[in-house]
Amino acid sequence: MQIHLLDGTYELFRAFYAAPSSRGPDGAEVGAARVLFRSLAGWFQAAGVTHAAVAFDTVIESFRNRLFDGYKTGDGIDPHLFAQFPLAERVTRALGVVTWSMIEFEADDALATFALRAANDERVERVNIVTPDKDLAQCVRGTRIVGLDRHRKLVLDDEGVKAKFGVPPAAIPDYLALVGDTADGIPGVPRWGAKSAAALLARFGDLTRIPLDPAAWGMNVRGADALAQSLREHLDAALLYRELATLRFDVPLPETTDDLLLRGADRPLLEALAAELGDPSVLERVRVRS
Repeated sequence: MQIHLLDGTYELFRAFYAAPSSRGPDGAEVGAARVLFRSLAGWFQAAGVTHAAVAFDTVIESFRNRLFDGYKTGDGIDPHLFAQFPLAERVTRALGVVTWSMIEFEADDALATFALRAANDERVERVNIVTPDKDLAQCVRGTRIVGLDRHRKLVLDDEGVKAKFGVPPAAIPDYLALVGDTADGIPGVPRWGAKSAAALLARFGDLTRIPLDPAAWGMNVRGADALAQSLREHLDAALLYRELATLRFDVPLPETTDDLLLRGADRPLLEALAAELGDPSVLERVRVRS
């Protein structure tokens, strides 16, 4: 079997910015939820997905906000998008997909946790983490756990991560700590960019092994003295940023790989969803479990 683990928050954001505005019977905005339903229902069938789960950031904030005040929050999210977060979770549950609602942890943590769990099941041929989010690249393991951009039909395995970022999957948190991640509110270390971070991490493995004296680098790096000085001055901050960028593999998820089997849509939930969306065609688009 293959396992497909979807980043529901990414899918909802993508649907919102691709969807025309649409109102449900109660006047609430439902355009993104409608697009999300049609997109996932069609993809599950066309791609032959048999085992799947989806994780959502039910709230944007997580334990990481207690570690760093600048970490991402829900501020600035379009209210029409934010209001559809709960509806999006009802969409995936109506489709019969195991749905994880993250509050203390983030959706990425849930995906990371279950990806590792599923990879330890000898019956699993491949675990697909369905998102283009660079944070999840740290979870890639050879060709057994891979990233999958379902919209662009791109697969990112171990060699793909190295080709894209210049570092192996295990070094992705260090890479993000140095270069920053604006989507997550991680500022990075001043002066450090993708090329310098990739070159030094490829050589030394992680940021704590990068000598603070550039004379010990053994390679030519543009602006080496300034980079080394910046790392010396911001080392404690870089270690915090790495902690923020490192995904957790201990989210308490009760499911096993067998629980992710897609048995069909849940009729009562589907009927309620059709009414909420004001779209009776919802009932005709998917197979309903018997």
